[in-house]
Amino acid sequence: MSAMIQLVAFLLDGQQFAVHLSSVEGVVRMVEITPLPKAPDIVSGIINYKGSVIPVMNVRRRCNIQEREIELSDKLIIVNTGQRTVALHVDHVSGVVERLQDHIIGAKTILPELPYIEGVIKLEDGMILIHNLDQFLSLEEEKILGEAMAAHITEGHQAEGKKKRRKR
Repeated sequence: MSAMIQLVAFLLDGQQFAVHLSSVEGVVRMVEITPLPKAPDIVSGIINYKGSVIPVMNVRRRCNIQEREIELSDKLIIVNTGQRTVALHVDHVSGVVERLQDHIIGAKTILPELPYIEGVIKLEDGMILIHNLDQFLSLEEEKILGEAMAAHITEGHQAEGKKKRRKR
C-alpha cells in the first residue's frame, strides 16, 4: 500500500505548485521586505519572522513566471529547507492536498531540466508541480546567500554598537 503524502498547495499566476506539509512552519500575510544587498537574484530580500531574519525567495523568478507588483493579499509560506528557513512569496495558498505517493509522477521523467521540481500531480483541470526545497537554491546561490546574510548581520551589529556609543 502506498503512503499518503500531504502537501501545501499554492498559486502563482493560476499555476498550482506545492511543498511538503512537513517542511512548512507557517503561512503569513505579506509584510514589508527589506532589500538584501549582494543576495542572489532569486532572493527578494529579508523579513523578520518571530525574531529571526529570514530570506524571501522569489518563486516567480525561479519558475520563469512574469513578475508583478507585490499585493497585500499575497502570502509568505515559511518553509525549512535542508540549509535554512526561508519564506516563499506566493499569490495565494490553496490549502492542504493529500495524495497517495503512487499518484505523484517523478519530475525527472517529464521535467528533467527543472531540478527544483520533484514531482507532478495530475488533476482534472491541470497539474500541481511539487517543489524540492533542498534543490530550490543552487549550491552557488546558497553560498552567495549565506555570505549576504552574514554581511547583513555583521552590519547590524556594527550599527547597534554605534548607537550604544552615541548614548554614552
